[in-house]
Amino acid sequence: MTYLKNILLLLTFTSTVVFSQQLPQYSQFHRNQGMTNPGAIGSYDFMDITLGSRYQWLGLNNDMQGNVAPRSAYLNFATTLKRKKIRHNPSLRTSVGPIKNPELGTGKLKHGIGGQLTADEYGAFREIGLSGTYAIHVPITEKVNISLGARIGISNHTFLAEKAQVLSHMQGGPTDQTYQNFSENGYSRMFMDVSTGLYVYSKRFFVGISGNQLTQDFVRMGSGISNFNPVMHFDLMGGIYFNLNYDLTLMPSLSMKYMNPAPPVAQLNIQVEYKEWLWMGLGYRFTDAAVIMIGANINKRFKLGYSFDYSTSRFNNFTAGGHEIVLGLMFR
Repeated sequence: MTYLKNILLLLTFTSTVVFSQQLPQYSQFHRNQGMTNPGAIGSYDFMDITLGSRYQWLGLNNDMQGNVAPRSAYLNFATTLKRKKIRHNPSLRTSVGPIKNPELGTGKLKHGIGGQLTADEYGAFREIGLSGTYAIHVPITEKVNISLGARIGISNHTFLAEKAQVLSHMQGGPTDQTYQNFSENGYSRMFMDVSTGLYVYSKRFFVGISGNQLTQDFVRMGSGISNFNPVMHFDLMGGIYFNLNYDLTLMPSLSMKYMNPAPPVAQLNIQVEYKEWLWMGLGYRFTDAAVIMIGANINKRFKLGYSFDYSTSRFNNFTAGGHEIVLGLMFR
């Protein structure tokens, strides 16, 4: 029984370490806002399919069982119902520069739908989620829309006993019968996941607020020992587009996340885009990491992005940083 108590204490400590990591922190949040805010789904008048992957804490390994660093992946789909054919005319220029975001539809009522498949793994824990999203977009003026979106889905949280590290010097060791029963049975639980978001946007700016995991663990299925309880997350993000000249656009953006009792997390990005084709950027996640980003839109059909996080906290003594890769298809 003493050995079981030690195991449960270890699980409690592990859950505490990853408590602030229940939902991934994406460095390229400005490039796929619908991942965080359901209200952003359908803001662009084309179909968008995005595949993303994020690897954190590179170099932090478990000597017994391999990599324990957080890893995340997602597949996101978004489109506008009854979208119109987009004809982009690059000759449309004004005295302050070209019209940016020509496919960001404003000034009309429209509906957006989407779907999302996510997978997160950190140490001996894995979470897989599947959800659907709907958003209604209402014009405030001819140039500004406001939208309200909701995402409903399910997520499965599993303990991977084969990835748990067992300290052989503990009483009973890995052959302890209580531990054997626990590792064989493990646990797997299903949770209902609900998110909502409010989003205001134009061709010159965007701002949104959203809440995720709003139902927490009120609706759940499954059995077994579990030390995981979904906690509500709240996100605020915004950005502005500045035309520097006919070819260059500057976009500063800010994301703020809060999950009680963890402290708020803020990230500031500054991105420069050339001819709506090539973009580069820098970011800073306060007290955590510096970020460098680069990406491109190819033939208005393919998009790709890459970012590298360099830890600026004391944690940088144990990790080489993190990578984030985003690939996408756009159908007009």
